[in-house]
Amino acid sequence: MKQRKSLWLLLAPMYVFTLLFVAGPLIYMFVLSFETRAETWGVIHEFTLDNYKNIFQPVYLQTFAESFRLALTSTALIVLIGYPFGYFMAKLSEAWKKRLMLLLMIPFWTNSLIRLYGWIIIFRANGTLDKILMGLGLTDAPLKLLYTYPAVVVGMVYALLQFMILAVFSSCEKMDWSLVDAARDLGASPAKAFLTVTLKLTMPGLLSGVILTFIPSMGLFFIADILGGNKVVLVGSLIQDQLMKAHNQPFAAALAVVLMLLTTAMIALYKRVTHSDELEGVL
Repeated sequence: MKQRKSLWLLLAPMYVFTLLFVAGPLIYMFVLSFETRAETWGVIHEFTLDNYKNIFQPVYLQTFAESFRLALTSTALIVLIGYPFGYFMAKLSEAWKKRLMLLLMIPFWTNSLIRLYGWIIIFRANGTLDKILMGLGLTDAPLKLLYTYPAVVVGMVYALLQFMILAVFSSCEKMDWSLVDAARDLGASPAKAFLTVTLKLTMPGLLSGVILTFIPSMGLFFIADILGGNKVVLVGSLIQDQLMKAHNQPFAAALAVVLMLLTTAMIALYKRVTHSDELEGVL
């Protein structure tokens, strides 16, 4: 009995924190999304579905589509770069693993906004990249990459690549490499052994990396604002504008609820896929 009381005393702060700072704001946001915007400021406590109906306007649907397209593009590039990096990193010696892990952690010691402003220096007209390309004779004039869609994609990849690398590295490090050797001994080519053994065993790490990169890229509006200017508008940017400029809190809450539902669906799909893979491995 005393152990149960002591356990509840230890768990109580966590439950209180979760209710006040996680469940509470989510419930408030959900309730706010069904309220009516006041004519001047604030909200009127009148139930309405207009906030959700407005999301189906073409301009807002286009914003969701643009965010989804950017997330897919960024995630695809992150997979192409991050999976090989994490895979070969897991095959290095312990000393080199520690060195590369340190290099991956160093960017997190600096504020992300400061790191993104470094890309402005690189991408701006007559910036670092333009000087290098013109010095090599590859271009004759500045490319003006800043405030373009490719610049935003590069910013997304730069900000989220570490999560993919670490997820794949963790999965590869736990893998039983003798299974790959067994497949090679049975006559499988390196490509076939990778596709049938390595890729399958590291799929949970790959899917974890996809979730950790795809979901944030839907809402990291500050990257689009800094590197894309006003040319690339994401759902996060739209929510910010509705709160700060239009002062339409109920509509902003409705957008946030829809975005949260989309990300929840992605997590549920991830759990279903990984669970089915585990069952298939058992069978």
